[in-house]
Amino acid sequence: MPDYEHQDSFFDSPFQVLRDAIVARVFPGCSLAVTNNGKLVALKSLGHFTYEPDSPEVLPASIFDLASLTKVVATSTMAMLLYERGLLDLDLPVAAIVPQFAADDLRRPEVTVRMLLAHSSGLPAYEKLFLHAQSRDALLHAAIITPLATDPGTRAAYSDIGFIVLGAALEKIADETLDRFCQREIFGPLGMVDTSFNPPSTWRASIPPTVDDRAFRKRIVQGEVQDENASILGGIAGHAGLFATAHDVALFAHAMLNAGRPILLPDTIALFTRREFGPEGTSRALGWDTPSPPSQSGKYFSAQSFGHLGYTGTSLWIDPARQLSEAEKRRQPIQSEASEN
Repeated sequence: MPDYEHQDSFFDSPFQVLRDAIVARVFPGCSLAVTNNGKLVALKSLGHFTYEPDSPEVLPASIFDLASLTKVVATSTMAMLLYERGLLDLDLPVAAIVPQFAADDLRRPEVTVRMLLAHSSGLPAYEKLFLHAQSRDALLHAAIITPLATDPGTRAAYSDIGFIVLGAALEKIADETLDRFCQREIFGPLGMVDTSFNPPSTWRASIPPTVDDRAFRKRIVQGEVQDENASILGGIAGHAGLFATAHDVALFAHAMLNAGRPILLPDTIALFTRREFGPEGTSRALGWDTPSPPSQSGKYFSAQSFGHLGYTGTSLWIDPARQLSEAEKRRQPIQSEASEN
């Protein structure tokens, strides 16, 4: 698969854009991987972990907090696997899997698994559940009973809360935790050896710090998930928590471009990555996003493309029409918790 011997000449212009951004202090460092026609044609790291003069260099072996890329690399892929094994009905009400979800709102039994995946459940985008829920069970319960912001199926609104609930539902169906299922069924078979929830302490020196969390954890966060809700959930959640190198994300992207082989079937890939017909105006597929102007995918990816972004500066876009994928991890400038929310 590696074929990036001449990447510096072939990708000189885009690499220079990144160098200029580092000089301009847009971000201190980044790592990226590009695949084309089954080959890894670029694997490049630039800059440093932070702006400090003695900060470590970002290397191809550097491991990043993927943030919301967790939603597609782990959670949505787990849903794909359970679906094609006949264990997951996309149109099953969430309350049939997680009875507490019904709560006391007559609209909630209408919410389906498909709606959680397509961000059309009516759940809000984000809630600071960690301020009041101090254990995994308490935060899960708080997410499950979070009031709807809109009627189910009427509006597409990106929701971390929805993917926390989805992760809990998938764990019930599989009778296994998200991290164990994904390690055995996704990361292991694809050779993603530098991908993990709750990375071991031996990886810490290879992981750039993400935030100076003065309000909640009162320390610089490095080697643990940045997202506070995911932190209370023990670092294992449907919406965030996964760590990986750019190379490992490229291995995952290659499988998606290879019609899912060796972990998924082509029909499953097609179903989950096709833009949903509703609600009106949605750009969402099942778990994935699709290009919509203006889009973080840029203007060169085809209409068949699918991808996702992450809050920590991560991005993954896959174009089956051009057999192309691009994964980028930018080390965002470290901010205080007060300035990022």
